[in-house]
Amino acid sequence: MENNQLVKRLEKCYTGAIYDVLRERGIKNTILPHSIKSIDPTKKIAGEIWTCSGEIDETLDKDTSMLSWTDMLSKAPANSVVICQPNDGTIAHMGELSAETLQNKGVRGCIIDGGCRDLEFILNINFPVWCNFYTPRDVVSYWSPTKLEQTVTIGNTKIHNDDYVMADIDGVVIIPKDKAE
Repeated sequence: MENNQLVKRLEKCYTGAIYDVLRERGIKNTILPHSIKSIDPTKKIAGEIWTCSGEIDETLDKDTSMLSWTDMLSKAPANSVVICQPNDGTIAHMGELSAETLQNKGVRGCIIDGGCRDLEFILNINFPVWCNFYTPRDVVSYWSPTKLEQTVTIGNTKIHNDDYVMADIDGVVIIPKDKAE
């Protein structure tokens, strides 16, 4: 999935410089909303994107919702950065078990247009997460992934599976795959 040399180059950059280069080349709508922030401002990540999205489904039972969630986590490829459009602003879409699972798979980090919980644990395992808010409420019996590896939109930015991302304390920049080099 990943172009190791490109990712290593991106990791040495910062979002302001990448944004400036994209802007100078006429590439617009590359910044995710400023409400999406790192849970640890000292972290930065770069990598190839693996997308997922989902929706609220209050008819889900606990087992069905957990099975769909763990199935989604199992499909996230090593060395990717998971970007999730949950289409929801009420629950945590990342928590301790999910972060540990993704980290053990070799996923570089996660960026969510939604919530996060279990921050102390996630900070202790050193897993990079960007999100909008924190809440103890999780996905169980309430939310389900519906699309994997498809284009998602966050704010005014369309994100394609296999695009690249660079995120740091200043924000998140999406780099179209065909422009990344």
